[in-house]
Amino acid sequence: MAINEASPFESSEMLATFVASTPLLAESWRLCNHVNRSATAHRSFVAEQIGRVAYVAFSGVQMVGGSDDTWRNMVPLDRIGDVAFFSSIREGEEPVMVHAGILNLFNSLLHSFQTQMLEILGNKETKSVVITGHSIGGATASLCTLWLLSYLRAISSSVSVLCITYGSPLLGNDSFSTAIFRERWSGNFCHVVSKHDIMPRLLFAPITPLTSQLNFLLQFWQLSMTSPDFGKLAVQITDREKAKLFTAVMDYLEAATQGDGEGEGESKGEVSVPILFRPFGNYLFVSEDGAVCMDSPATITKMMHLMLATGSPDCSIEDHLKYGYYVDKVSWQFLTQGNSPKQRSIPESSYEAGLELAIQSSGLANQESLIIPAKECLKTTRRMGPSPVLNAAALALSLSKVVPYRAQIEWYKALCDEHDEQVGYYDSFKSRSAKSAMKVNINRHKLARFWNDVIEMMEKNELPHDFDKRAKWVNTSHFYKLLVEPLDIAEYYRKGLHRTKGHYMENGNRERRYVMFDRWWKDRIRRDGAAEENSVRSTFASLTQDSCFWAKVEEARDWLDSVRSEKDTNKLALLWDKIEKFEVYANQLIEQKEVSKDVLAKNSSYSIWVGDLRDLKQLRERLNMFPHQLTSFLDGEVVP
Repeated sequence: MAINEASPFESSEMLATFVASTPLLAESWRLCNHVNRSATAHRSFVAEQIGRVAYVAFSGVQMVGGSDDTWRNMVPLDRIGDVAFFSSIREGEEPVMVHAGILNLFNSLLHSFQTQMLEILGNKETKSVVITGHSIGGATASLCTLWLLSYLRAISSSVSVLCITYGSPLLGNDSFSTAIFRERWSGNFCHVVSKHDIMPRLLFAPITPLTSQLNFLLQFWQLSMTSPDFGKLAVQITDREKAKLFTAVMDYLEAATQGDGEGEGESKGEVSVPILFRPFGNYLFVSEDGAVCMDSPATITKMMHLMLATGSPDCSIEDHLKYGYYVDKVSWQFLTQGNSPKQRSIPESSYEAGLELAIQSSGLANQESLIIPAKECLKTTRRMGPSPVLNAAALALSLSKVVPYRAQIEWYKALCDEHDEQVGYYDSFKSRSAKSAMKVNINRHKLARFWNDVIEMMEKNELPHDFDKRAKWVNTSHFYKLLVEPLDIAEYYRKGLHRTKGHYMENGNRERRYVMFDRWWKDRIRRDGAAEENSVRSTFASLTQDSCFWAKVEEARDWLDSVRSEKDTNKLALLWDKIEKFEVYANQLIEQKEVSKDVLAKNSSYSIWVGDLRDLKQLRERLNMFPHQLTSFLDGEVVP
């Protein structure tokens, strides 16, 4: 259901046509309109099942508690409760920030939304979920969609999700937009924005000097959403105040386009302002002449400016309430597109034809002064460099060049497994007991560079959208993880990094590529069924099926050392509980033959740990039989 990401501009009208050809716009707007008119303090969203698609619509008649001096305040966002939102944030990057008021509103609705979603997901008929909202309800819908995407990923669900917003205000900063892009979630968001609606553009401007106008404007919009007659009861904004608001947004929006993606923009030296908010996902710009879809934040910002420039203070306010009209118009144009010729002739070149169609659909074709900048704007969305398909083909050739490095590591593992010292693969590399380990270490780094490049290409949408579902790459990355991650763990503990950074599995110490490959493999098992996962082995696996097994062994060794010195009985009980749970887990892996034989090597870290645990258990039994010796043991005295 997600809209294809990183689309070239030639397909922008095609994407818009696809959305218009489905019931998605009509059904989602119908529910938005319904919840706007029936919203109460206890009814901020509605849900409806239509066949296999579940719709959840959020009301735009909500106050975010931010229409005062704190309207543009932003707060960090990394998780909601136990659900982490983003796994792609890198060290040294700006934190993900979102609008504080909208996040507070989202938090107030989260429990009821979660309850509703569990009910929807519990229905076996549900294959897709559409989350939608108008105005502030659209921003709330976006955050709810992020929570749902994160939750579904955590439980490896196949339910597809699409968020459709109408006239939604901007929500987060550049890091927020980038994180969604890297997670490959941009295609799950379709923001419908009308040609002149000022609401999606408001947060480009500092609102503090315009607080009174904004308060009146929000009141007018929300009363009008409930009923057109109620809107007349709101305090009317004077023409002068409308013009002041419109001019301010236009000036700062132009400054944002001049900034060209940097942190600050200037327009003719007159306006300089930090750009706090960035668009994310796909934007479907609608006008009386059609619709055009784009996904580049810089291009979206420029198109927002160009389209608003054709409007007026009055229509910029009225357009926020006309999405029903535009949805009907776009749907009708799709049905009659063969009977209504375009105003301008279409060039024969497919490149120019796509560009011309996008200009006409944007409603700018009759604005001669804006056609050239609009074309330049659309050209920036055209993909530069090889296509994703060609990149994937080239990547396959690159993979063949690094396969020998992997083969050398496999040879090294076989050598360690058969060595007379009976230490095993992991511990041999950790101790660097052979010269061949140095060559293996070099190959380990070469393979890491290759796979990090693959991840980077994915995050830049330079690979096909289904790349992480292709069997060749899922299986190859999984084998790499099982083979090489134990070496990374060995290096981590050999250098003593656990003493300063915590254990390997803590605090994000694990390399992000392995986290992503875990996800790819789990998704593959979910898609293809668990038959292979549950098959009974007759011999031990060639590679331990838990690539983090040795990290867990290192933690278990640490717990065992702590037991010997810990005097607090409560802490001792917790340590023993952790030890026993790991022991059960390890025994299950061994019984199911899910480990490589190096785990059971006579002098491996695991075998030594098992022996130490056995000795400590025997000692504990003795101490339980002779309680007076327990005190001596805890005091550090030798127990006879």
